[in-house]
Amino acid sequence: MKMQQFLQFLTQQLTQWRRQCKSLRRKGKLMRSPQGKSHRRELLRTMFKNVFLFLSKTNEKSNRRKQERALQSKVKSVKTKSSIYAVVLGWVHKQRSSVILAIAVVSLTGVIGHKLYNQTQLQIGNPAPQTITAPYTAKIEDRKTTEIERKAVRNSSLQMLMLDARMNEQINENLQQLLDDGNEIRAVAGSFPFFDPVVLPIYTQRHLRSCSDSEWQALLLAVENSKNQQKKGTGRTAASSRPSSIAAPNQQRQPRTTPSKSDSQSSQVNPQKTDPVDFSQNTDFTQAIAELESYRLTTSEKNLSLLIAQISQVRQRYTEATTKLLQLETVSPEAVYEESLLLDLSDVEWEKTQMGIHQSIERILTQGIPQGLPKNILQDAVTLQLQPFVPESAEPLAKTLLLAVLKPNLQKDEEQTRQNAQKAAAGVPPVMVKVRHGEVIVKKGEQITAWNLEVLEHYHLIRREVKWHGLLKLGGIIAIAIGMFVWIERHIDYELRQRDRLLVLLLTLSVPGAIAIGLPYSTWSALGLLLGSFYGPILGLTVVGLLLPILGISLDMSKAALLAGVGGGILGSYIAQRLRSREELALLGVAIALTQGGIYLVVKVLIGQAFGSTWYIVLREAALFALSGLGWSVIALGLSPYLEKVFDLVTPIRLAELANPNRPLLKRLATETPGTFQHTLFVATLAEAAAKELGCNVELVRAGTLYHDIGKMHDPLGFIENQMGGPNKHDTEIKDPWKSAEIIKKHVTEGLVMARKHLLPTAIQAFIPEHQGTMLIAYFHHQAQQMAQEDPSLIVDDADFRYDGPIPQSRETGIVMLADSCEAALRSLEASTSGKRPLRTSSALGEEKRSLKDVSTEQALTMLNNILRAKWQDNQLVDSGLTREEMSKIAQIFVDVWQQFHHKRIAYPKLKASSTVRNS
Repeated sequence: MKMQQFLQFLTQQLTQWRRQCKSLRRKGKLMRSPQGKSHRRELLRTMFKNVFLFLSKTNEKSNRRKQERALQSKVKSVKTKSSIYAVVLGWVHKQRSSVILAIAVVSLTGVIGHKLYNQTQLQIGNPAPQTITAPYTAKIEDRKTTEIERKAVRNSSLQMLMLDARMNEQINENLQQLLDDGNEIRAVAGSFPFFDPVVLPIYTQRHLRSCSDSEWQALLLAVENSKNQQKKGTGRTAASSRPSSIAAPNQQRQPRTTPSKSDSQSSQVNPQKTDPVDFSQNTDFTQAIAELESYRLTTSEKNLSLLIAQISQVRQRYTEATTKLLQLETVSPEAVYEESLLLDLSDVEWEKTQMGIHQSIERILTQGIPQGLPKNILQDAVTLQLQPFVPESAEPLAKTLLLAVLKPNLQKDEEQTRQNAQKAAAGVPPVMVKVRHGEVIVKKGEQITAWNLEVLEHYHLIRREVKWHGLLKLGGIIAIAIGMFVWIERHIDYELRQRDRLLVLLLTLSVPGAIAIGLPYSTWSALGLLLGSFYGPILGLTVVGLLLPILGISLDMSKAALLAGVGGGILGSYIAQRLRSREELALLGVAIALTQGGIYLVVKVLIGQAFGSTWYIVLREAALFALSGLGWSVIALGLSPYLEKVFDLVTPIRLAELANPNRPLLKRLATETPGTFQHTLFVATLAEAAAKELGCNVELVRAGTLYHDIGKMHDPLGFIENQMGGPNKHDTEIKDPWKSAEIIKKHVTEGLVMARKHLLPTAIQAFIPEHQGTMLIAYFHHQAQQMAQEDPSLIVDDADFRYDGPIPQSRETGIVMLADSCEAALRSLEASTSGKRPLRTSSALGEEKRSLKDVSTEQALTMLNNILRAKWQDNQLVDSGLTREEMSKIAQIFVDVWQQFHHKRIAYPKLKASSTVRNS
C-alpha cells in the first residue's frame, strides 16, 4: 500500500515537472545559458525536495501510529492499575487526618532515633571482606528449605468448617413462618375430627368435609328418602333401603325456588352441568350414607339434624381454608402446602408433625450441611431423620417443608484452619545442615548469600542490634507530644487544613534532619520564623517548645547549642506575624542571630567554659551560631513566597502585597470599572472598621474586599455604578429581567475565573461568591413578577434570581457581605440629604445643620438595621460565626464611618459678580 502511494506521488511529480519544463521552454528560459542551467537545477531541486518531504511525512505518520498504539496500550494498563489504586486512595483520603498523624509519629521517630538503628557490616549481596571459617562443628537449620517444606504442608492441610449461627437462625425463622401459615389455614378450617370418631369414623368425616356440593346434596337427599320410607312402614332397613341408582337432587325432585348457598356455589363452579350424576359407585359416598343411617337409628332425628348442620358449617370453613390456601399459593410461587396433605391431618397428627419437624431440623442443622452437597443425599438424610418423629401420613408434607427451608449452614473456620495449618507446619522437623570445624563459610571477595548469613548469625560472627525498646519509647514520647499539639490546635482560632499539618511536619523534620546529616547548626530560626509567620505565635511556640525536650532527651548534642537554637526559634515564632514587610522580617533575622549567639555565649559562661585558654573557641562558636541564625532566616525569607504559593497560605505580608493598588487586577478594576472601584474602596473602609472592632483579620478583610467585585469587569456597563449617568442597558437594550439577572450573577463566576487565573489565594477567592451568598436579585425579580402578572404564561422561579452561593463561611466574608449591602443604602441616603437650600442666618443655619445631622444619623442607623435584619432573617449569616448581638454593633460602626465621610462644610458667602471682577 505504501509503495503504491509512493509511485502515484512520483507520477504526479513527473507530470508537474514536464508541464513546468514546457512552460519554461516556451518562454525561452531553458536555452543553453547560465540562466537556463539555473532554471533546470531549480526544477530538479524542487522535485527531489517534494519526494523527500513525502517520505518524511510517511515516516512521521508511521511513527505517530506506533506512538498512538503504545499510548493506547499504556492507557489500558493505567486504567487497570487505577482501579486497584482507587480503593486505597479513597480510604487514605477519608482517613487523611489519621494518616498524617501516623506519618508524623513514624517520620519523627525515624529521624530523631536514627542512632538506634542497626549498622551491619555484612549484608546479603555484598562481597566478604575476608575468608571466614566455622569455629566449631554445629548443625545449623536451613531456614529457607525448612520454610518451603512447611509452606507445602500448610497449603495442603484440610479446611475446618464451622456452623453459621446466622444461617441457622434464618432457616428456623423461615420454617416457623411456614408452620405459622399452616396453623393459620388449619385454624380457618376448624378442629379435626369435628365429631366423635367412635360414632363417625375419621375417614368418613374427611370425606363429608371435602366432597363436592353436588355429592353432598345427593347424600342429604338419600338420607331424607330413607327417613320417609321408614315412616311409611315399608319395613325395609336402612341398609336394604339403599337405592341401586341414587341420582342427584335435580333428578329426584323439582328445583327449589330459593337455592341454598351450597347449590349456588356448585352452580358457579360448573354452570353447564345439568345432567344427573350417579354417586352409587362411589364407595365413600355409600359408606357415608350408611354411617349417617346408623347414627339416625341409634339416636333421635333432632341429633341427626344437628350433625348435618354441623357438617354444613365444617364444609363452609373447609371451603374458606382451601380458598386461603389458593391465595397463599398465588402470592408465593414456592408454596409447599397442598390441600390433601395439610387439611387431612388430624389435630393430634399435626401437633406431632410440628414437633417432629423441629426435632429433625435441629439434628440436621447440628450435623451441618456443607456447600455443594448433592440434592439426593440431602433428601435421603431428611427422610431418615423424619421417620422416628413424624406420623407416616405426614411424612410427605414434613419432607417438603424441610427441603424448602434447608440451606448449607457450614462455613470455613478461618482461625481453626490457620491453627491446624500452623500446627501441621510446626510438626515438620527443621532441615539441619552440618557445618564442620574449620569449614569455609565464605571466601574473601565472594558475595554473601542468605545461607552464608544464617551460618554467620549462628556463630555470632555478625554484629547486629536494633534498640527496639528505645525506638518504642521515643515513639511514645513523640505520640504524646503530637497529641498535645493536636489539643492546642483545636483550642486556637486558626483552623489547620491537611496541607497545613503536612507543612508543619516538614518544617519540624528539618531540625532533627539537619542534626541527623551532621550539620552543626540546625534550622531553629527558620522553623520559628516560618511557623510564626504562617500560623501565628501560639502554634510556633508550641512546636518549638515540644521539640526542645524530645531532642534534649534523644540526641547527644551540646545543651548550649540546643538552647541557643530554641531561643532563636521562640523569638521568630513570637514576632514574625506582627511584621508587615520583608524589610521588617530581615531585621527580625538579625535579631534572631544576635539572640542565638548571645544565648550560646551566656550558657558557656554559666557553665564555666568561657574562661581559660579556650575562650576564643567559645567566641568563635557564638559567632558561628549567630551567623547560622541569620543564614537560616535568609533561607526562610527566600522560601516563604514559594511555600505560600504551594500550600495556599496567606500571611500579613502577602495580604499587604495583594492589597497594593498597583497589582494588575486592581489596576484594571480602577481603569475599566471606575464606579465599581470607588464602591470597592468604600466597602473596604466599612468592612475594615467593623473587622477591627470585632477582632477579625483586618488584612484579610482589606485584601478580600478589594477583589470581591473583580468579576464586574466582564461587562462594566451592566452595573449602574459604571454607567456614569448614561442610559441603562438593562432598560434600553436587554429588557429581559432573566437575562439581566444572569449578567448580574455572572460577575461572581467570572470573578472566580479571574482570581484563579491570577493565582489568588483560596482565602481571597472565598470573598467573591460568599459576599453575595444566595441573596435575591430583588430589582429584576420584581420586574419578572410584574411581567408574569401581565403574561400568565411566564413562570418566575426564585432560583433564576438568586446567586449560587455559598453563603459566608467566616466572620470576615460575612462582614464584607454586610458592608457591600449597606454601602449603596448609605450612598442613597447621602444623595437624598444633599442639595441646595436657601441662605439662612448663622444661628438658624447652625440649628438646621444640627437637626439635619441628627435626622440623617437616625435614618441611616434605622436603614442599616433593617438591611442587616433582612440578611439575618434570610439565613445568609448562619455559617459565618457572627452573632445577632453583633449586628447592631456593626450597623453603628458603619454609621460612624459614614459620618466621617458625610461631614458638613462651612457655607461660604456668595460673592457678587462685580466685586469679583473688581478684585480680579
